[in-house]
Amino acid sequence: MQNLELTCLVRPRWLKLSPGTDRSKNLNPYFITGTGTDIGKTWLSCALLKYWRANGVATRAYKPVLSGFIDADAALSDAGALLQAQGFTIDHVNFRTELERISPWRYSAPLSPDMAAALEGRGIDFAELVAYVRRVTSTNWQTENILVEGVGGVMVPLDDLHTVRDWITDCELPCVLVTGSYLGSLSHTLTALNSLTQAGVRVDAIVVNESLLSAVPLSSTMASLIRHAGGHRIIAIERDNPAPGIAQVAMHLESRPVYTARHPDQPL
Repeated sequence: MQNLELTCLVRPRWLKLSPGTDRSKNLNPYFITGTGTDIGKTWLSCALLKYWRANGVATRAYKPVLSGFIDADAALSDAGALLQAQGFTIDHVNFRTELERISPWRYSAPLSPDMAAALEGRGIDFAELVAYVRRVTSTNWQTENILVEGVGGVMVPLDDLHTVRDWITDCELPCVLVTGSYLGSLSHTLTALNSLTQAGVRVDAIVVNESLLSAVPLSSTMASLIRHAGGHRIIAIERDNPAPGIAQVAMHLESRPVYTARHPDQPL
């Protein structure tokens, strides 16, 4: 598997550094994706937001596409969790406004976005979705740690032509791949990683959330992934002691090069 460190050379052309920017500080926006649904993307995003805020770092987080959204239980949704991790409680005067801002494509059916959108008769405009992410991640990106959480897994369809992988690729953001330690996670993780790297996506970390009641030890999952994951940074988060893993992920992301992405015309 190719190491993308060798091909990730240029910053996305739609982002510019302001004069005097401290390049030693890494404030990359990151796309949080996963091997599948309910793998821990929102949990990890919230944990990182809380860690950074506790350390005095300004944050923003977005969940542009959300299915299974129940308006009466907005606070329990993924977008609601992201807002609460940033200090917007359900009774905050701006909670609803912020919900609309960070999660504009919300669907009630707990299905893949293409299916949920078809049921409600309002599809996702892919170009508009990409433009939205580029817009929100280009605002205050030099002073805030910004996370964009995807939906489902890497290859979940968004419409008839595009998947989450296409979304990440066109946004030209580095990503974090979240997976588990359940039986079968090795194949799911390596397949997702291969899919991302083949598309030129820079995967800055693979985060292994220890799966509940898994027959596979977390240490065994880690050992196998380290052998097969092509030199990518792999970080474990223990279910009974998550704090050290969260700190490792946060510090690792902060150490990565600022805004590097493969140029669309650069061969893999």
